[in-house]
Amino acid sequence: MMTQLDNMLNFHAQALKVRDQRQQVLASNIANADTPNYKARDLDFRTTLQGALKGTAASGGVAMATTAPGHLKGTPGMTANASLQYRTPAQGNIDGNTVDMDAERAAFAENTVHYEFNLTRLSQQIKGLLAAIQG
Repeated sequence: MMTQLDNMLNFHAQALKVRDQRQQVLASNIANADTPNYKARDLDFRTTLQGALKGTAASGGVAMATTAPGHLKGTPGMTANASLQYRTPAQGNIDGNTVDMDAERAAFAENTVHYEFNLTRLSQQIKGLLAAIQG
């Protein structure tokens, strides 16, 4: 019983982490829309989630460095585990920037809807468990 409960909660927790990571990447793309030579990136949600559920890290992560004695050591989160990929631009830009604002906004909105869905499902499952426990 506990294994099924752990699996159910773990799936939604990992999905929320991956959705959060993707949201950060998309927000970074939008924020750098006017930065010359900036290359838009995204992650493959399905592949990253499968890796997170299996507990395997994808390649391409960057370790956090401390530059002063007072810095806290970072723990690698999904950023280090996510397989970030460069987007192929639909149309080239003269300054080398590959951000397509329409595509980024659409992906950001879609990811937000999926994030809210995962959050709602997790909340419903927890409420259902509490109701079952309380009788």
